[in-house]
Amino acid sequence: MLAVYAQHPSSDDPLGTLRFGERPAATAPDDTWTVVTVKAAGLNHHDLWTLRGAGLPADRYPMILGGEASGIDDEGNEVIVGTVIAAPQWSHEPVRDPAHTLLSEGAPGTFAERVAVPRHVLAPKPAGFTHAEAACVTGTWLTAYRMLFTKSGLAPGDTVLIQGAGGGVSTALTRLARTAGFRVWVTSRSAEKRAAAERLGAHAAFPCGRPLPEPVDAVMESVGRATWSHSLRSVRPGGTIVVTGATSGADPIAHLNRIFWNELKVVGSTSGTLDELRRLLALMTRHGLRPDIADELPFADARKGFERLLDGEVVGKIAFHW
Repeated sequence: MLAVYAQHPSSDDPLGTLRFGERPAATAPDDTWTVVTVKAAGLNHHDLWTLRGAGLPADRYPMILGGEASGIDDEGNEVIVGTVIAAPQWSHEPVRDPAHTLLSEGAPGTFAERVAVPRHVLAPKPAGFTHAEAACVTGTWLTAYRMLFTKSGLAPGDTVLIQGAGGGVSTALTRLARTAGFRVWVTSRSAEKRAAAERLGAHAAFPCGRPLPEPVDAVMESVGRATWSHSLRSVRPGGTIVVTGATSGADPIAHLNRIFWNELKVVGSTSGTLDELRRLLALMTRHGLRPDIADELPFADARKGFERLLDGEVVGKIAFHW
């Protein structure tokens, strides 16, 4: 089957290891799994990290990329593929399964004509979603939903700061936070991205690192090293910083004195549960929310999408289709 994959890890030239070509066909190991015919898939920063060799042993390459998709299962159902693979008994908290993994890490990913997944990680695709829209939900919108509604402790009327406007998670956070009744502030180095965030619903947008008018109740942090100090300075005493990524680097200065003196809560968050996905899809359907897709490309042109993501100029998501 045709697939987009990483031939080997390359920290210096990640796009140099990107390939489009034949890979072994997807097969279900037993009847608790199904093979989904992929219609569309969403691109994430995780795919760039895999090209760089982060988090994946060298002996697992070549590896088919992709962690989210929409397609058709072996019974003809239109489905959304979940990203976290865990045993069924851990469906309420997949990351607590000691053996949990992600597609494109422990198992081949979704950037292929077909992908094998456990049946229990599938959710029905809402009829009102295109396959491209449905393929861009679990990697970003589900992550944003869990950050805001499960991990942050925010209530309607509270103020949330979203670091790094423009990315898939940040745009989803902005749309969901505005819908939920939060006061939404965002940051970006780019004036164009700040303007785009305000069009998406942010109440105010600030240059990265600039002091805010007042402390916020919670910060949504996915940037890492470049924004960490600002996140700690921006949250009120007793407030929460929810961390779901570190696209600019995972080793900032900790500033532990600020954390303990102000009794800040630093909370990790990864993807989401199937129940959260169902509630997210119901919320999106009720309010007419859809993922913001910057571009849709054929899988054969996947390199163009990776180049745009690497350049950092994307607002929203990039989706691939067959």
